[in-house]
Amino acid sequence: MTVPAAADTVFDLAHITDFLVELLNTPSPTGYTDAAVALVERELARMGVTGTRTPKGGLLWTIAGAGAEEVAFSAHADTLGAMVKEVRGNGRLGLSKLGGYDWASIEGAEVQVHLQGGQTVGGTVVNTRQSSHVWGQQLTDLKRGAETLEVRLDALTQQGARLQSGAQTRGLGVQVGDFVSLTSAARLTPEGYVKGRHLDNKAAVAVLLAVTQALLHTPPRCTVHFYVSVYEEVGHGAASGIPTSTTELIAVDMAAIGQGQTSSEHHVTLCVKDSSGPYDHHLSNRLRAAALRADIELKIDIYPYYSSDASAAWKAGLPCPAALIGPGVDASHAYERTHQDALVATATLMLSYLDCYPARA
Repeated sequence: MTVPAAADTVFDLAHITDFLVELLNTPSPTGYTDAAVALVERELARMGVTGTRTPKGGLLWTIAGAGAEEVAFSAHADTLGAMVKEVRGNGRLGLSKLGGYDWASIEGAEVQVHLQGGQTVGGTVVNTRQSSHVWGQQLTDLKRGAETLEVRLDALTQQGARLQSGAQTRGLGVQVGDFVSLTSAARLTPEGYVKGRHLDNKAAVAVLLAVTQALLHTPPRCTVHFYVSVYEEVGHGAASGIPTSTTELIAVDMAAIGQGQTSSEHHVTLCVKDSSGPYDHHLSNRLRAAALRADIELKIDIYPYYSSDASAAWKAGLPCPAALIGPGVDASHAYERTHQDALVATATLMLSYLDCYPARA
């Protein structure tokens, strides 16, 4: 699929999808994001672009343009995950959540426990009454939570024995405070769907890179900043890191799909309001106009339980208009799915918007 004429290039869907799957399979729970950010840096270097790490661990890069105004796009590379809350007497691990998800959504998930020495230990999230053959109705009635879910580790002791006690688990180097990543199990289906945990919001990070590649072919009409934040899932991702010279901020994040929503896995969505309130009306209207120019079917939605990098930037005092767009993602904060159509549509909307900048509605 071709992007708008201003980019004068073809959106390399196969490459950006391959990159997305690799990024999804790179662990980056909030607070433990260095490997994912480094992967983005390597992809930028392949394009000849250098990013700058912020003191907070985010990544910023800029494509210079002719005009005086500066548009920033933000997406986050941090994901849901957990930390070790306790090493239990049976050798299994109690968890403390990173990000807002339902405990039931991670039951059965494969995980990696990231030790202080750099090693990882694999495991699985199970509940304390897992077997229906043993527990029967008690399993059905069990409320999933921090007390009833635990990580069953796959490791053996250094002596080759199976883990049966907290002392044995601690002997592996497992400590309270170790990060726990939820394995994405990402893949591309023959039908063009990308499946895996953490499409929120690595799908948008991949789109930012696709747009960057397009802008290298034809310089934009304004300066464009791209910011990858790393604390969005806990509410303060873009509270810092957006250049103060920014004149408009557009957060790019997943569009939640569900009953009562218009969003679709095959489309880009404009969110006009979430739990933090309405986004800038005039900027949202300019994005609507950009979708019309590019002949994109733009979905319009409101998310009652949602906030974004733009929300965080506004709360931190960024004094410019902000809006929110993104590809539709099904089953958000669980095992998610989107389609390549939505990635292309999101990139195309961004390029169409920049193509006519600084038009004002």
